Amino acid sequence: MKAKHKNLAREQLDGTLKQFLPLKEIVPPRKGWIRAIRDALGMTGEQLARRSGVNKQRVSRIEQDEKLGNITIKTLRNIADALDCKFVYGFVPNQTLEKMVENQARTIAQKRMSRSDQMMRLEQQELSETEKEKVLEKMISEIINDMPKSLWSE
Repeated sequence: MKAKHKNLAREQLDGTLKQFLPLKEIVPPRKGWIRAIRDALGMTGEQLARRSGVNKQRVSRIEQDEKLGNITIKTLRNIADALDCKFVYGFVPNQTLEKMVENQARTIAQKRMSRSDQMMRLEQQELSETEKEKVLEKMISEIINDMPKSLWSE
């Protein structure tokens, strides 16, 4: 995918992911979602087992696996159907994807700058702080515009 298209994809995905931000504050129930919903519905483990096509012991194991984080998406979908729920999952970035790319580009640019800065200092051609900042911002912009495959390798 070309850098221009990656930028557009990031912008569109950032817009979609923004909707998930309020979900960052939700704390899963101590018992796990499956057990909490099942209990709230007044459904026994045996009833959920019948509705989901597994045995009662498997429901107990599924509820335990959910709490431990050892459950598959396929199982979650099956149980959600049995609970007459829609299973959804997603990622809620800690910052926008655009900001993540910018931060990574900044890290790369700073590493490159420090190498060239050292060489320029040895040759007594060191830039002023203002010039360094301008060069750094230009490098960041170029890295973002080029979106090299190595962006996340460093």
